[in-house]
This record gives sequence, structure tokens and C-alpha cells, in this order.
Amino acid sequence: MLKTAYLILSDGTYYRGLSFGAVPLTISSLLGCSPTYQKGLGEVVFNTSMTGYHEILTDPSYTGQMVLMTYPHIGNYGSMHIWSENGPDQRTDSGEIKAAGLIVRDYYEGPVPPGRETLEEFMIREQIPGITGIDTRRLTLSLRDEGSRNGIIVTSENEQISEQEVSTVLQWLCGVPSMEGQNLVEDVGTQKVITIHEKGSFHMGLIDYGIKNSIIDKLVERDVRITLFPSDTTYEELTSVPIQALFLSNGPGDPAVLSSQIALIRACIGTLPIYGICLGHQLIAEALGAHTFKMPFGHHGGNHPVRDLLSGRVFVTAQNHGFAVDPTTIPEPVKVWFTNANDRSVEGLRHETLPIMSVQFHPEAAPGPDDGNRIFDTFLDQARTYVRTAGVACQQEQI
Repeated sequence: MLKTAYLILSDGTYYRGLSFGAVPLTISSLLGCSPTYQKGLGEVVFNTSMTGYHEILTDPSYTGQMVLMTYPHIGNYGSMHIWSENGPDQRTDSGEIKAAGLIVRDYYEGPVPPGRETLEEFMIREQIPGITGIDTRRLTLSLRDEGSRNGIIVTSENEQISEQEVSTVLQWLCGVPSMEGQNLVEDVGTQKVITIHEKGSFHMGLIDYGIKNSIIDKLVERDVRITLFPSDTTYEELTSVPIQALFLSNGPGDPAVLSSQIALIRACIGTLPIYGICLGHQLIAEALGAHTFKMPFGHHGGNHPVRDLLSGRVFVTAQNHGFAVDPTTIPEPVKVWFTNANDRSVEGLRHETLPIMSVQFHPEAAPGPDDGNRIFDTFLDQARTYVRTAGVACQQEQI
């Protein structure tokens, strides 16, 4: 039986609902806890996807965030391990679910197809709390109009939460850091060098800031041999492996504070083709001299339209990011490749003279549309051409 729980936001608003998944923290227990990101606590963001809650929960880019689903009915098809996006070699103690919590209008409690576990069973096993029965439309509009903010799912030992209890939670939430300034890539991703699809015809080094499995799948489908590196890899460690191109993954947190990662990318500019998705795109921008900023509520969902400035074509993409590149800081000869058709924010970059390209959206989708699939072909066509041309030039020099 579901029990009463509360979602309390740092601005003082709160919502009463019912808990599902893992048991939330009690208000009285907060007094003994450090106000840092943990399960049941984080930046509240809304996701507009109609399906794919399992993939969303296991996406490492949601580290430190609680996800509010705008689609009202969640959980009806259950969960399966093979849908998880949490990378090929996560820390054993970090769990499969990366989001801190789940907020829904109507959690489904009925049967699921054979061979699957219920969403609640999955969340209990991963020790992730959820809350259902709240006005998700009202909360979404609040986040859209006033911006994302920290929140926590808690239970009260009393029948009705008191003003004093709300005050206690708000004082505690004041100590929780903003997502801006947070280095979270150390909490996700591989901790060792891994080779994937060893017989691939093209060798790409991939730095794992919290990569989604579906990105790896898309590269393997294109016969790419992948050497997966930890997020804190040094230039010497990277160049000790004979890779032909560098790929930078998605991941959580603020790109601007990742100084060592930015320095590594900067050192590789001009020596390797470089490509990036989401956080990788933002880090490329920083390495090239541009700056990033925290968006009011970000883009999270599977229905975001993006315009290709080269072709004029608009297509639908999956997105999950709370930071973006400031277009006024982009230096020449770097050009904006894609823009968001809704708010015109930067969705992709391309260098006019070097093999460097990146996208803010997720061309691998999962969950979402596959309209952006061609981006992987564009990356690899350029990389292979560059390597082939560089090889010919090297042979000519030897002659």
C-alpha cells in the first residue's frame, strides 16, 4: 500500500502525494544527513517523453537530478535490464539508476508483461524513491516559468505535514549546492580502459563522462573499434593508444568546471578528429574558446525540434541537458551547425578548417526519435576521410 509522501522544493512550495519505490527519507532524519546530492534529493527537471522511463532513469546525465514526467501514466510496461543506459562499466556501488528520484502523476500498479519486473520493484532494488498523485502539470509550468530548483521527497511522522517541518526541510535545502559549479563526471563512467568491438575497421578513442550504452551501440553498428577511457584520462595516457579519432560522451554536471578535461581536448585539437555529444559538445566549445551557461530549465525529452543551418531542414530530437553554449562567445572559424527551433539555442558546432563537430542533442535517441541517426555517419565520414588524407600526405612526404 502506498504511503503519504511530500515533494518539497527549495522555493517553499510543496506537493502531497503517495510514495512508491524505495522508502523516502523522513523529515526528522534530515538533521543527521549532510545536504549533498543523494537518493530522493536533487535538481527537479521535467521530461516531455511519453515513454522510455527506464532509459531515462538509467541515463548517467541525470545524476543529481529528480525527473518529473509530464506524461501522466507511468510504469505500465515494466522494466528490463537490457534497456538500461548506464554504460558498460559503471562502478558497482553506483547502481543502475542514475536519477535521484521519479515524480509522476499516475503510477501504474497493475501486472506487466512476462519476464519483466515492475518499475517499483526496479526502484526498490536500486533504492530510488518516487512520488505519485501530484499535480505534475502545475509543477511543470512552475519549473518552466520560474526555472528548475532543488527538491526532496520526504515522509512525515505526523498525519499532516506541519509548518515547522516544512521550515526544517527548507533550511536543510538551503545547504544543497546548485547544479551550477558541480563536477559530477567522477561519479559515473568507467574507471579503467576498455576495448569494445576489437575487430572494428576504424579505431576511435571515447572518453566516458557517463556514456549511454546506445551511443556505443551506434558506433559498433558502424564497425568502429572503441577504446573507452575514464573521464580523468591524461594526454599521455590517451596518446599511448593508436586511436584515429576522439569521441567525447554525454554526462552530468557543469562543463565549465571540468578544467582538466577541457585542457585534454585543447591539446588534441589539430592532431585528431574530435566529436562530441551533449556534455562532450559543451566541452569542445569550452576548449575552442567559447563559454557555457546554465539554462533556466533545460531541454529534457524526445520531441525537441532542431534546425540544420546547412540544409535548412528541421527534425525532431531527443535531448537531456541543463547547460548550453553561449553563441556570442563562439570564435572564428567555428560555426553554429544546429539551433533549437523553439528557443534558438545552440544545438551543434562545426569547425570550418579542422575535423571537429559536435551536437547538443542525442542522435542515438533511446528514448526518442531516430531522426538524428545520420549524425554518426557524418562524424565517421569526416574522420575516415581525414585519416585517409593524412595517410596519403604522410606517404608523399616520405617520397
